[in-house]
Amino acid sequence: MTEPKTEAPRPGQIAKAAVRALRPKQWAKQVFLFAALIFSLEFTNTEAWIQTIIGTMSFCMLSSTGYIFNDARDVEADRVHPTKRHRPIASGHLPLPLAYFQMAVIFSLGIGLAWSLSPQFLVVAMLYFATTISYSFFFKHIVILDVMFLAACYLWRAAAGAVAIDVEISPWLLTCTAFISLFLGFNKRRGELLMLQQKGTEGVTRKNLAQYSPELVVEFQAIATSGTIISYALYAVLGSPTQWMLLTLPYVLYGIFRYIYLVSIKSEGGAPDETLLKDRPILLSGVLYAITAVIVLTLHMKDMLA
Repeated sequence: MTEPKTEAPRPGQIAKAAVRALRPKQWAKQVFLFAALIFSLEFTNTEAWIQTIIGTMSFCMLSSTGYIFNDARDVEADRVHPTKRHRPIASGHLPLPLAYFQMAVIFSLGIGLAWSLSPQFLVVAMLYFATTISYSFFFKHIVILDVMFLAACYLWRAAAGAVAIDVEISPWLLTCTAFISLFLGFNKRRGELLMLQQKGTEGVTRKNLAQYSPELVVEFQAIATSGTIISYALYAVLGSPTQWMLLTLPYVLYGIFRYIYLVSIKSEGGAPDETLLKDRPILLSGVLYAITAVIVLTLHMKDMLA
């Protein structure tokens, strides 16, 4: 198939298309890199903040490299898709040669930022990138493993946050991250199934959705939800610096229940990043969680120094 016959994009259009191709909304997922900074009590350390921000920028560049690679690889299929045909490369607003050049530049930038932190961080960053690429090539088509590999990407983010500031990787951090990412993954599949029921096959094109049933996904969702709540509650009691972290549990419960409500009643969740960023109650609970956690941990630090 040849490229659609449209007039040559103007420089301004190309610039906007290049930014859109990065999918900056997806960068919100890198928030998991900040978990180690907070829960290791290093959030008062300016150098630790700088290292975490550099690590986050590295992961943003590497994740965007994967998005551009996928769009370039699937350009022919995207051009006949009712919604994906509007993506920068498929629409012709970002010429394919420029897309490959942009991909090479941001990949080099991501690797350079990772190396500037430490060789260990570079290893974790490359493992994250390898996981995303293997998911795109193969595992996204295999039922159950598709969600587990998405969860692995979140685990690499959490681990990278600890490596960036050179603190021990907490097993509690990894456990909670694993369950919350499985929760988001299976809710994503449920959201896609609901969209499929409402809009037909044109709305959703993921091939392995045929292997999921609503009943199966609900069961997976229930298991992941229980695991998320139990693992976080156990962390607050047994693994956190202070048991006063239990004060943050209501925010976690509300956020989880609200998200299930949005998926089940509002038919959202097919794009977790959009759901989390546009729902004000979830955003508010997230802000209150962060404020409460910082206050509790700060008071605990003061008690330790007293």
